[in-house]
Amino acid sequence: MSAPAPVPDRDCGQCPRLVAYREEHRAAEPKWHNAPVPSFGSPDARLLIVGLAPGLRGANRTGRPFTGDFAGDLLYATLSQFGFARGTYGAKTSDGLALYDCRITNAVRCVPPQNQPVAAEIAACRAFLTAEIEAMSRLHAILALGLVAHGAVLKALGVRVGACRFAHGAVHRLEDGRQLFDSYHCSRLNTNTGRLTPAMFADVFTAIRDELGEVRT
Repeated sequence: MSAPAPVPDRDCGQCPRLVAYREEHRAAEPKWHNAPVPSFGSPDARLLIVGLAPGLRGANRTGRPFTGDFAGDLLYATLSQFGFARGTYGAKTSDGLALYDCRITNAVRCVPPQNQPVAAEIAACRAFLTAEIEAMSRLHAILALGLVAHGAVLKALGVRVGACRFAHGAVHRLEDGRQLFDSYHCSRLNTNTGRLTPAMFADVFTAIRDELGEVRT
């Protein structure tokens, strides 16, 4: 069994801008999660999906990655299509949805203003991503959703970013034998503009399933 990775404290104070934003929303919406969002799924999974950061009214509200916003609708539907998720996605933590052979996290664990963390915030959270990866003893494939997540994963692994160029659908075989898959982020902006279609997203997961074979339960 893989050991749980260290997670940020609920009142983590490493990033002053994110702390101020968090406190603002704790006051305005006291029933929301409004704290670093923990990863979802077993640390024994072979697939790790890395997003950018919690959405304000998505994971920051519900406390589960990609839960409660449009990006989650597409992500969890696709995970279900390929056998990595089972149950009904109800956009809330009590929906009973379960992940299989898959774990989801973010490069930055706290919600940033305008959904855009700055470089210092990404760097401050890197230790948690590194620990996440190191704790997953069976990890074989990593899916980076977007350029920022791609860079965060490479830096967490100690790989020179320039050695692996981001592109939708790109697959990078790392020196340790694991594979890094790239996809455009499944955000409403990308899907509304046609930059990412459900078919394009499914193609990435087809490649992942081809690499991993059958989902392990």
